[in-house]
Amino acid sequence: MTERIRRFLRQRREDGPCVVVDLDKVHDNYLTFERALPDTRVYYAVKANPAPEILALLERLGSSFDCASVPEIEMVLATGAAPERISYGNTIKKERDIARAHALGVRLFAVDCEAEVDKIARAAPGARVFCRILCDGAGADWPLSRKFGCAPEMAPGVLEHAHRNGLEAYGVSFHVGSQQADVEAWDQALAVSARIFREMAERGISLSMVNLGGGFPARYLKEVPGVPRYGEAILRALAEHFGNRIPQTIIEPGRGMVGDAGVIEAEVVLISKKSDAEDEIRWVYLDIGKFNGLAETMDEAIRYPIRTDKDHDRMSPCVLAGPTCDSVDVLYEKTPYELPVSLSIGDKVLIEACGAYTTTYSSVAFNGFDPLRSYVI
Repeated sequence: MTERIRRFLRQRREDGPCVVVDLDKVHDNYLTFERALPDTRVYYAVKANPAPEILALLERLGSSFDCASVPEIEMVLATGAAPERISYGNTIKKERDIARAHALGVRLFAVDCEAEVDKIARAAPGARVFCRILCDGAGADWPLSRKFGCAPEMAPGVLEHAHRNGLEAYGVSFHVGSQQADVEAWDQALAVSARIFREMAERGISLSMVNLGGGFPARYLKEVPGVPRYGEAILRALAEHFGNRIPQTIIEPGRGMVGDAGVIEAEVVLISKKSDAEDEIRWVYLDIGKFNGLAETMDEAIRYPIRTDKDHDRMSPCVLAGPTCDSVDVLYEKTPYELPVSLSIGDKVLIEACGAYTTTYSSVAFNGFDPLRSYVI
C-alpha cells in the first residue's frame, strides 16, 4: 500500500470493489530487474496486467513484451513499441493467429512440439523459435502443470525440425513455477538448457538465447527474497553451466513486476454463522470473490494480505467468501483468516498485492456483477 493509493482511495467516488495500481511502484520494479540482471532483456508478461497505462510506462522504459494472444500484441503495438520487442510466448496458437502476428511484424515465437513448428513454418516463414522445456516447479507456491513444454530430451528434435523447415532455431525456454521462493530454482533448468545447446551444436545448429521465464514473486503473507538475490543466483548458474559462452537471456516477469503495485478495496456485505454453537466460526462475505478477480485463491494457493481500519481490535478466525451464487466462491476456508471481531457490514477491506492476475481473471458479469474496476495512478 503506497501513500498515493491511500490518497486515491480517500478521494474516490464509491462505485463498488476496485483495484488501484501505483505506476511509481511499477517503475521502481522495472529498474530493480534491470539492475539485478543488467545483460538480460525484460519481456513483461502482459497477461499479468494489460492496463494501457502500465504498457505505456514499460514501453517508455525500454521493456519488451511477452504476449499470449493477438489482442495482447495489438495492445503493445498501440503503445508505439516496435514488433521486434514482442515475443509470442504462448505455445498453443491458431495458425491464423500466427499469420496475423507475423503480418504485424512479430518474429519471435514459442513452440514445444513439431506440430506447432509446422504451423509457424507455414504462417511465419523465417521466424525465430524457441522451444519450451518442462520444469518441475519445486519451491513454487503455484507449480505450473505439464500443459506447457516438452521433455528436455525432445527439445533438440523440435529445434532441428524448425531448422529443417526454414525457421531459425533460436533457443530454449522454461518456467520454474509461479511465486518461486527458491532463488536456486533456475540452476537445474540452466544445466539442462546448456546440455541442449551442446547437443544442438553437435548437430551443426547454433542456439543463441535462453528464456529464463517468470516466477519472480510478489510479497504476500510470507517474506520472499528480493530480486537482487535472484539475479545473483541466475548469474552464478549461467557462468557455471555455460562458461565463457553465455547466451543472450530474457526474463518474463509479470507478478514480480506489478503484483505489489496494486491494492483492492472491497466491502463487507454480510457476516454470519452457520449454527448457534459457541465455537462456530464466522463467515465474512465480501463484494468480491473468485469470479470478480480473486481466482488465484483457488485451492488457497495465493494468500493475500488483508487489512482493515479495525486491525487494532481483538481478532478471531473467519471463513472469507465472495458474493456470487456459486458454492465454489469461497476464498479461504481450509486455513481461516484472522479478522477483527468488531468488523461490521459495510466496513472496507483492503486486499494488498493485487496488481497481477486480478483484472484479467475478473469475469464479465457473472451473476450480473460488474467486472472489477481498475484505476492506474
